[in-house]
Amino acid sequence: MAPLVINLAIVIIFMPQLSYLHGNITNYSMGISAYTCFIMVAVYILAAIVILFTSWHQLGHHKLITVSTYVFASIVVTCYQMFHPQALISCIVPTPVIVGTYLNMENLVFTKLQDYSNEMVMGFATLVENRDDNTGGHIKRTTAYVRMLAEELRTRGLYKKQLTGDYIKNLVMAAPMHDVGKIAIPDAILQKSGKLTSEEFDIMKTHAARGGKIIRETFGHLGDDEYEKMAYEVARHHHEKWNGRGYPDGLSQKEIPLSARIMAVADVFDAVSAKRCYRDALPLEECFRIIENGSGQDFDPVIAGCFLT
Repeated sequence: MAPLVINLAIVIIFMPQLSYLHGNITNYSMGISAYTCFIMVAVYILAAIVILFTSWHQLGHHKLITVSTYVFASIVVTCYQMFHPQALISCIVPTPVIVGTYLNMENLVFTKLQDYSNEMVMGFATLVENRDDNTGGHIKRTTAYVRMLAEELRTRGLYKKQLTGDYIKNLVMAAPMHDVGKIAIPDAILQKSGKLTSEEFDIMKTHAARGGKIIRETFGHLGDDEYEKMAYEVARHHHEKWNGRGYPDGLSQKEIPLSARIMAVADVFDAVSAKRCYRDALPLEECFRIIENGSGQDFDPVIAGCFLT
């Protein structure tokens, strides 16, 4: 709604000036009417730029090009109208309103499509999870932990340059995909009720790299680069460790993407605090102790500290 509100406000504020201008059209080259025209043109150009920059992240690449072209053309035409005041009166008001209305409609459609997309992602991730009888509800719980942890980090001013509203939104949407690579793990290993052998565990560990590959092959063509990047990070890197002893790439400290470092804490906490078919859930005190002991070893100490306090 912001672009439309901005444009309507401009129209309301400058409507009296339009009336004055119309009555003094022949004196455009001299006097206050000329200054009024220049001010209106400057405000319009500024409004067009604000509208574009406040909405660009909500538009796909092709829509962004369309809107950018439209705004640029409008600015050029408006500058031309500075020297042809007869056209200025008839064109300067409807143009920003049309742009704002267009962007507002695009935002409504985008929001609806985003809702459908979120539901599809969660449905696909749940389908993968249902192959594993040991992790019922894991996806929804870890997604909730990721949301709460990311928002708390932002509230405390930690990683504030990275944890923007859009970043957190993409992270929450990507979190359900962190174990998508398990779809490539054989049922005999995935559904085993006992402890895995070293060979079986090596196969299980491949789910991280396979998950990253699935994300690239499945979502790479959709055009949402930020979401694809985030989903890839949490799928491939959520088992990396702060000390570099994780997998699949042995990344350490801030080589590990922030999204994956947040996901790692949420994933481990849920793994130890939820009941599995081969063991009961651990007491909460012990679960928190595992996170505390892993701070600076398995987990980013800043993120682990925020989670614990």
